[in-house]
Amino acid sequence: MIKVGITGQAGFVGTHLFNTLNFREGFDRVSFEDSYFDSEENLDKFVSQCDVIVHLAAMNRHNDPEVLYQTNIGLVKKLIASFERTGSTPHVLFSSSTQEERDNLYGKSKKEGRELFEQWAKDKGGKFTGIIIPNVYGPFGHPYYNSVVATFCHQMTHGETPKVDGDGEIKLVFVTELVDDILGKVEEATAKSKGLIEKYPVPHRHTIKVTEILALITKFKEQYFDNGVIPKLNNRFELNLFNTFRCYMPIADHFPIKYIKHTDNRGAFVELARLDLGGQVSYSTTVPGITRGNHFHTRKIERFSVIKGKALIEMRRIGTDEVMSFELEGDKPGYVDMPIWHTHNIKNIGEDELITVFWINEPYDEKDPDTYFETV
Repeated sequence: MIKVGITGQAGFVGTHLFNTLNFREGFDRVSFEDSYFDSEENLDKFVSQCDVIVHLAAMNRHNDPEVLYQTNIGLVKKLIASFERTGSTPHVLFSSSTQEERDNLYGKSKKEGRELFEQWAKDKGGKFTGIIIPNVYGPFGHPYYNSVVATFCHQMTHGETPKVDGDGEIKLVFVTELVDDILGKVEEATAKSKGLIEKYPVPHRHTIKVTEILALITKFKEQYFDNGVIPKLNNRFELNLFNTFRCYMPIADHFPIKYIKHTDNRGAFVELARLDLGGQVSYSTTVPGITRGNHFHTRKIERFSVIKGKALIEMRRIGTDEVMSFELEGDKPGYVDMPIWHTHNIKNIGEDELITVFWINEPYDEKDPDTYFETV
């Protein structure tokens, strides 16, 4: 087992990396808290347990650029000092930025931090990978901090009006793709001897203008958020962007959405889903007291609709304890959609058979697993 510690574990990329490690064979997570940087004892204990340290902790924005620079360099120096005290030589992966070459103190802090780690690895025979990261987007990024995608998604789902300040092209990588790249570098380095020093520019997966991002998110807002229509997604990037958008919605307040039920002397007609996208439609029957599910997806789009009986749907974002609960009944038809990275289940809480209709859209050209099991 490769023991991996992540500074900045609670941050945007750190959260995704920490959660992914829990479902990848061959890795063991070493928990980290930001407060360790203020305690040599705790930092040394953390460092001593790790075969690999992914150093993500950093300050990305501050009104005073000098504070940002000193903070980021200070964190690097604290880690190196801990290596010296403990005699540890873990494989260090350092998250740098494409801003390294720009004339700003953030970029300078990243470049100089990478060079400090390189010198340490050279002096001690350690392993070091400097990861140069483009713009990252994905679920759970912080608006007004991590990316323009996070800001636009938050604004569009919380009644705010986005504004474009400069319509430049940006190079993007989805957070899941970045995590896969990081773990790939860990596995490569594990097979090598000491003394590895490398610089790895993470390849961006998509280039797009800011206004084009906003146009897509506006479409998602109008079709999906306002009207429940699953939009047409033309490529992998649009799928990733749509799944990102869905995770910024106020989920607990938005669902369940009640269908319009048309009744006459013959019975009732209910439209379950209106789609600009393909997918699979299926249904299940569940006897009273039985729970189905307890898994989550990393790419799929999924909708639950109860057409007979009474159901309790529970949902929890991976890595958190808060459980959201929704009730659906066949005679009051409605639906709940499952965001990615949210484990979910459905239980028959009625006295009769439960019939649930599922609509699922499979991801684009994927061979690796999309579904992982974890109880709500």
